[in-house]
Amino acid sequence: MSDEGNKQLITGKSIILRLEIDTNRIRFSDIVTAITDEGGDLVAIDVIQTKQELSIRDLTVNVADTLYTSKIVDKVKQLGGVKLVNVSDRTFLLHLGGKIETKLKTPIQNRDDLSRVYTPDVARVCMAIHEEPRKAYTLTIKRNTVAVISDGSAVLGLGNIGPHAAMPVMEGKAMLFKQLADVDAFPICLNTQDTEEMIRTIIAIAPAFGGINLEDISSPRCFEIEERLKQALDIPVFHDDQHGTAVVLYASLISALKLVGKSIDSVKVVVCGIGAAGIACSKILLAAGVKELIGVDREGALAAGHTYGNPMWNWYAEHTNPNRVTGSLSRVLAGADVFIGVSAAGLLKREDVRSMAANPIVFAMANPNPEINPEEIEDIAAVVATGRSDYPNQINNVLCFPGMFRGALDCRAQTINEEMKLAAAEAIASVISDEERNKLYIIPSVFNQKVAKLIRDKVVEAAIRTGVARRIPREYR
Repeated sequence: MSDEGNKQLITGKSIILRLEIDTNRIRFSDIVTAITDEGGDLVAIDVIQTKQELSIRDLTVNVADTLYTSKIVDKVKQLGGVKLVNVSDRTFLLHLGGKIETKLKTPIQNRDDLSRVYTPDVARVCMAIHEEPRKAYTLTIKRNTVAVISDGSAVLGLGNIGPHAAMPVMEGKAMLFKQLADVDAFPICLNTQDTEEMIRTIIAIAPAFGGINLEDISSPRCFEIEERLKQALDIPVFHDDQHGTAVVLYASLISALKLVGKSIDSVKVVVCGIGAAGIACSKILLAAGVKELIGVDREGALAAGHTYGNPMWNWYAEHTNPNRVTGSLSRVLAGADVFIGVSAAGLLKREDVRSMAANPIVFAMANPNPEINPEEIEDIAAVVATGRSDYPNQINNVLCFPGMFRGALDCRAQTINEEMKLAAAEAIASVISDEERNKLYIIPSVFNQKVAKLIRDKVVEAAIRTGVARRIPREYR
């Protein structure tokens, strides 16, 4: 493997070094000493192959930090009589062969089974669906299957890395669907970033699925793709980077406002970063009752009366910033109750938070590094949340999408509307009681088993109430 490849693999705190050792040129104890001297702790040795003068071994080494890993690798490469074949860690090992698989619900054990699942008996099932298409929901996997679709154009904090590199993320998403809500999901990464071709392709494959989860598609293309698909399809289409983030953000804000004793219709909210997530977050907050909401991007505060190159910014300016405030983030943030960041690291300063209203709420959600590190403002902010798991109050869309789709599938919703999103957010917020809530705990963990079920129930109720449910689950009849 190349040096570049090795560097990409060095990411965990436990690594495995595969070494070809010339036993005539070096003693194994010398290798152990080299690893130990650079901060490694050798915890396991596996002999892969041995010959008279050659030994291939896997050495499992614990390291306190990835910095030590690089030093260990460099030191081993310098040893005479040793060839570094490969470096891997637990994360890469977990991904070997992919993270998901398909399984049979009923095994095929004899000719009779074969005739029922395939030919000739399957023809009767095909004709039943042909004569009554809605039976696809009861007689195929459609009733419980979601397509997780990306073009790899905006993956996590990695940017436009393409469809092949996006697959591990989409596989992970499918895992979360299954574990948290028992939804079968399949990753589909499209080898095109042409908007029209993507729309045509997704429409063409939609008959197999009960819902479409769009993921990691760049802005502003993602807006048109989602909107066109919602118009063309009769199944839920949900861009998680937009709406999943928005739902969890609103849930967090419900909880934070209770903590500081402010009402949603009286607060001034500033959103920094008016891309896909920023616009979706703003829409749900407007629907929830926020009156004074100001969006800030690289051109400053967006205000009506200005024309912007991004058509979504023109829409945004017309529907927010009622007082038409202009200027930089620092200027706009003065007197604000809430800061919501979906932008870039380091954009928010301590002085900016000082200028906010009493008991300011700061949601610095830029990934992988927030707009400001929580420790910089922990003494002046009433509540701080980020998108990271190593700080309290992680705003993570994993809390939303499993339960959201579980509910939408169970009632065969035609769409996921704003009422369903608001209901999902309220369900998430309800998990934390008034007694439990504090500045370090405003949002439940992604592993809280109550969350998906509560979201599912509230989403079904909202879908029925707003007339988009095509099936009424038994408990609601």
